[in-house]
Amino acid sequence: MNIEIRGTQFVNKGAELMLHAVLQALAEWRSDINVVLRPNRQTPYACIANVGAYKKLMLQKGPLNLNRFSDLIPQSWRKQMAQQWGIITEADIDAVLDASGFAYGDQWPSRVITQLCAELHRFDQRNKPYVLLPQALGAFTRPTDVHALQRALPKASLILAREASSYNHVAELLSDQSNLRQFPDFTNIVKGRCPDYFTDGKSTLLLVPNNKMVSSQNSNNLWATRYLNLFVQLSELGIAEGLTPVILNHEGAGDAPICADIAAACSQPLKIIEENDPLVVKGIIGQSRAVVCSRFHGCVSALSQGVPCIGTSWSFKYERLFEEYEQQKFMLQADSSVAEVNALFTHLMAQQTDPDRGPILAFKRRTEQMWQTVFSALDQQLPAPSHAVNTRRTQTV
Repeated sequence: MNIEIRGTQFVNKGAELMLHAVLQALAEWRSDINVVLRPNRQTPYACIANVGAYKKLMLQKGPLNLNRFSDLIPQSWRKQMAQQWGIITEADIDAVLDASGFAYGDQWPSRVITQLCAELHRFDQRNKPYVLLPQALGAFTRPTDVHALQRALPKASLILAREASSYNHVAELLSDQSNLRQFPDFTNIVKGRCPDYFTDGKSTLLLVPNNKMVSSQNSNNLWATRYLNLFVQLSELGIAEGLTPVILNHEGAGDAPICADIAAACSQPLKIIEENDPLVVKGIIGQSRAVVCSRFHGCVSALSQGVPCIGTSWSFKYERLFEEYEQQKFMLQADSSVAEVNALFTHLMAQQTDPDRGPILAFKRRTEQMWQTVFSALDQQLPAPSHAVNTRRTQTV
């Protein structure tokens, strides 16, 4: 049974954390699953091998997509590619789980939606399930995108919107909403792992920047001029409180410059943590005294573990997340005055870590329900489990 996980990667730690969440759920569901990933710059062959997955043969160059012709490759050749080189063609993928996180909407190029819609049509024609796992969706205002999605989205087995805004963006496109559901981000039940070197978390104010806060993708231009200063101000407040500000790079090379700028602007040198393992990233966040975070899954990792967290936003998904966890008062605004930031930090320091807070447990139950819904939908279209065991993942994970 070959299942492609789409939309994850190994650079952004949130995207990689979603991959681990899917891998864990699939392993608990069936033992005969071969996971398939698309190789690219952010998903290199070595990383695919490290999680015991197969590589998808991508017959695509820019807008030219020939994956629909993979059925024409003789089955004997396809079998040999899988056995000898761990390569799977689209013709042999039995289902797709799309865990893109935030890839479909006006903030991204139309070609991304064009590719998604083409795949939805192809998999529907082959009677193979295609599930969009909980993610931020929309808004959709470009007429060509709207038309394409109106035709393609009904072909999906399930569309799982991550919050109310995403649900409404999709609902506006569908006359029949029977395949549309709302479930929260599903990384909340993944357990983190704190490294041995992170021993003073309870005296740490963890700073998690995001380069998108000062990019053209952020429609609030005020952040471009205020972002650095606000992070520095919060760092200085942490120092005055007896905490040690530490920067965590949640993205890799993309966030390295903004991390360095914040570190250089503070009154004392700040340590920058570069950690490749997303489970360790979540563990570090979970052991910190408090977090100031601009990365969505960094915020999820804090909120789902009950760690006091101040968030910033470049997309509606942040506001909805903090509202769901009843922490909307801790969304930092670009136009906040010095006094308002001081008051917000004081309020943050009055909070205690509480992993058993009501919304946290409720959302973990919702994630468990989500996987039951997904696997029930897959069971309706996929053959019954075989007794085969995925030896590739068994050997390498």
